[in-house]
Amino acid sequence: MRNDDHNKHAPGPAKGDAHPSEAEVRRQRLAKTLRDNLQRRKQQMRARRAGGADETSGLPAAKTDESED
Repeated sequence: MRNDDHNKHAPGPAKGDAHPSEAEVRRQRLAKTLRDNLQRRKQQMRARRAGGADETSGLPAAKTDESED
């Protein structure tokens, strides 16, 4: 009996396909956007961990040096 494992992979265009479909282009674009977003969020978390604790009270940009609060 013949082994049909070659039919069990996900459907899609062949690796040598020069003209991907609109759906494939959209899927690739969304995957790239998702990867970029994940990388940006990871970098933000690393920066927050590396920094010191935030000791400000309230919104520092909303207060001026002349305020008595």
